[in-house]
Amino acid sequence: MPRPFRRERVASVVQEIVSEAIARRLSDPRIAPLTTVTRVEVTADLLVAKVYFSVVGDDADERRTLAAIRHARGFIQRIVARELTLRQCPELRFDIDQGAKRARETLQLLEENRRRSPDLFGATDDSAAEEPEDNDDDVVEDDEVSEEGA
Repeated sequence: MPRPFRRERVASVVQEIVSEAIARRLSDPRIAPLTTVTRVEVTADLLVAKVYFSVVGDDADERRTLAAIRHARGFIQRIVARELTLRQCPELRFDIDQGAKRARETLQLLEENRRRSPDLFGATDDSAAEEPEDNDDDVVEDDEVSEEGA
C-alpha cells in the first residue's frame, strides 16, 4: 500500500522543478513573463502529473504560453526526470488553472460593481473620514468599580 503523503511530496517537488524550468531555463518568447505554476496533481500510481499554471495577461497570452510550454514538454520532462529520484518519471500534462482565472474575473467584477454603486458597499469616502463620537457615559472607571464592590 502506497504511503499517503508520497503523492503530495512528489507533486511538490515536480512543482518546484517545473517552476524553475519555466522561469529560468526556457527562453521561448511566447511564454508570458508572469507565468506561475499554481498546483500539480499526481495520480495514485505516480505515472501522470497534471501541472496547472496561471498567466497574468489576456486570453491570447494564455494560449501562446500554453502552446509554448506544451511544445517544450519533452525538455521539461527530461529536467524533471533528472531531478526526481523515482524509477519512472511521471508524464507531465500542462493546462491553465481555471480556478485562478475565475478568481481574477470575480475580483474584477466586484471592483467594477463597487465603482458603479459605492452606496451598496458601505461607507463612502466622506463618512469614512469622520471620526466617531466619543461617548464616555458607558465607560466605568476603576475607582467606581472598587467603591461599588466595598
